[in-house]
Amino acid sequence: MSERFEHVTGSVPGPRSRELNALVARYEARGVTYIADDYPIAWTEAHGALVTDADGNRYLDLTGAFSVAALGHTHPAVTAAIAAQAQRLVHGMGDVHPTDVKARLLARLAAIAPGDCSQTYLGSNGADAIEFALKTALLATGRPRVLAYHGAYHGLSLGALPVGGIARFREPFALMIDARATFIGFPGAADTLDDALAAARAALAADARIGAVVLEPIQGRAGVIVPPNGFLRGIRALCDEFACVLIVDEIYTGYGRTGTMFACEREAVVPDILCLGKAIAGGVPFSAAIGRPAVIDAWPPSAGEALHTATFLGNPLACAAALAVLDEFERAAIVAGVARREGSMRERLAPLLRHATVIDVRGIGMLWAVEFRDAHIANRVVRAGLQRGLILLQSGVAGTSITLAPPLNIADDQLERAIALLETTIEEIL
Repeated sequence: MSERFEHVTGSVPGPRSRELNALVARYEARGVTYIADDYPIAWTEAHGALVTDADGNRYLDLTGAFSVAALGHTHPAVTAAIAAQAQRLVHGMGDVHPTDVKARLLARLAAIAPGDCSQTYLGSNGADAIEFALKTALLATGRPRVLAYHGAYHGLSLGALPVGGIARFREPFALMIDARATFIGFPGAADTLDDALAAARAALAADARIGAVVLEPIQGRAGVIVPPNGFLRGIRALCDEFACVLIVDEIYTGYGRTGTMFACEREAVVPDILCLGKAIAGGVPFSAAIGRPAVIDAWPPSAGEALHTATFLGNPLACAAALAVLDEFERAAIVAGVARREGSMRERLAPLLRHATVIDVRGIGMLWAVEFRDAHIANRVVRAGLQRGLILLQSGVAGTSITLAPPLNIADDQLERAIALLETTIEEIL
């Protein structure tokens, strides 16, 4: 088998992965990493769409590591930028002494963001961006409540958790989080645009304390739920009508995943605050909340002590990586490439519906989900796929789906091989 594809020998996980899994099981906090006899593998190296484990086995990655590896793993331009920055400056002083690389990135993000979104807060993960956005909405409107959606995933920190729409993440911590969100159903293929917007209108009209609407343009963790055309545009109009801040969470969909740089651009919608993460820095922990000045200026000017900041705000290594990612997106015309491949992705995945265990295939751009009859089948496909050299990610509120979010620049032959392996795996477990 060519080194461009998967290559697995012996049992998976192999002996070295098992040893490392045992260390994780012994020393990591309980409840974080799931470990069983046949799962997971211990990653030691990754390049492009290929991941190598501790036993030297190679796998094709159809997850993009939670969509982080939009340019593939350890992209050479990104790693070179990180290495060069590490020789100059690893850590700055956040909100005290700005760095040159932070200043350049802020200007670059303002140039690519939709509409007049131009004021940015830099964080370390997606929940940081969401928390900043929620605080901003309160300052801008004086209204503490939020309209959110069932199935939504906005992070698991205590600030973001109250607007997350997956109950099993919220319920154990109910005594520590405020019930400040009104939840309504997120529309999928079976729902009409009129009904979806009517539900949002009713919720906003019923509670004058709602000052923000937070949503994903396509729900990722819930299993790639794609709303009807015009949904985001309709929500934008409702936010204008009710003077609410529109927070669009593009932590999963941002940076070309849907065939436009941001999913909201598919409907020409400008959010009040756009939240980004995952792909933004090529694997370095980083996020951004980019907002319109009319909203962001609700924050008072700094008097020497910021109201919202962090030790690693605007980390130089992350900023350098983020600039390199944007350079490569432009150089390689990544977004246009995704738009061109959307049709071929649909055509290649549609035949999976002939299998009795598959009940739906849905998605746009390079973000797709295969939904199975039940979660047990989806889990068996993920585990069996790993044995064949394929990395898959189970998803959906009930775990019935597998999300496909490969690197945006994955080679055609690697993508074809990965989907063929997926189909073979599905056939194998019938």
